[in-house]
Amino acid sequence: MELSSVQFQQPNNKRTTERAMLVFRDIPSLEPSQSGFAREQQWRKRWLTGGAPSDGGGGFACVSMAGKREEREFAPTTAQLLKHPLAMAAMVPRDAALFAAGAIAGAAAKTVTAPLDRIKLLMQTHGIRAGQESAKKAIGFIEAFALIGKQEGIKGYWKGNLPQVIRIIPYSAVQLFAYETYKKLFRGKDGELSVIGRLAAGACAGMTSTFVTYPLDVLRLRLAVEPGYKTMSEVALNMLKEEGVASFYNGLGPSLIGIAPYIAVNFCIFDLMKKSLPEKYQKRTETSLLTALVSATLSTLMCYPLDTVRRQMQMKGTPYKTVLDAFPGIVARDGVIGLYRGFVPNALKTLPNSSIKLTTFDAVKYLIAAGEKEFLRIVEENRKKEKQSSSDSTE
Repeated sequence: MELSSVQFQQPNNKRTTERAMLVFRDIPSLEPSQSGFAREQQWRKRWLTGGAPSDGGGGFACVSMAGKREEREFAPTTAQLLKHPLAMAAMVPRDAALFAAGAIAGAAAKTVTAPLDRIKLLMQTHGIRAGQESAKKAIGFIEAFALIGKQEGIKGYWKGNLPQVIRIIPYSAVQLFAYETYKKLFRGKDGELSVIGRLAAGACAGMTSTFVTYPLDVLRLRLAVEPGYKTMSEVALNMLKEEGVASFYNGLGPSLIGIAPYIAVNFCIFDLMKKSLPEKYQKRTETSLLTALVSATLSTLMCYPLDTVRRQMQMKGTPYKTVLDAFPGIVARDGVIGLYRGFVPNALKTLPNSSIKLTTFDAVKYLIAAGEKEFLRIVEENRKKEKQSSSDSTE
């Protein structure tokens, strides 16, 4: 008797679920006794209908996980793996593959778009930094670009990128992994994930990743916009000495409030748009890029003001203590447009960032699925060969 794991495809290709299946198999060259036959019927009744053996007596059965056993017993050889390298993807733990994909994609995207991020931060915080109270007017994109180049040279455009890369590795990995985990948590009783469930999963994933990596974000901002600092450790020690541990979480409230709807809308639109497309288009890379671009654009337009509030609250010497102080304060000083200071460089930075991250994540998921399918195909092929070889030797 074997307990096997079987996959069932639900109607409309919505999703695949796993169920256990009990299988009774005859053992060759073994004639069951009459009592043994009766016991087998009792086991069938007990397992399949929930009944119990009528005589209350004991019995013997062997329960094994056939799928895992067969995978080990008939695993691809080195030669087969070299011939079918896609099957190697199945040998990498899924969580490790997703973590690596998120980390590499996030780090690459942040490095490429670092100059735009630096310009955006300078535009958002101009006039708020300590010692610059006289600089009251906003600074434009071209002006900010020229100012960085004049004061710090080419390297200035990548100032603060190292802590950003260090932050984005765990941030992207935690965010994407948490999103997949929360989606399972918010599934309904029918196993389907509603729009509300997707939004909730995205919001929770965004808040989880933000909370875990927030101190690194504060350090990156201080290093990028405050003069005199050379390293991240220097910024951290100075913050601890002058402002205390709490300074590492300045602006956490608006950050959580801002990231929750952003990630919720971004991931939800991305998933729903991909699902609504014909199946032949869903796995194309260009489809993922376009879908990610649209979802990132809509979510950025909706949530950017909260990002501006967060940045100004993170600054040393900021006049804003709460979100309720910051919103009217920024509007009174710069008008409603002040809430969108730095929006253009942020959009130029965020859209490729989000597109690269979501597209890479999607591609890795498809690669893992294809690798697992190829691996199981080879296992099944090896199993059939072994069975055929056994049959030939018996004859």
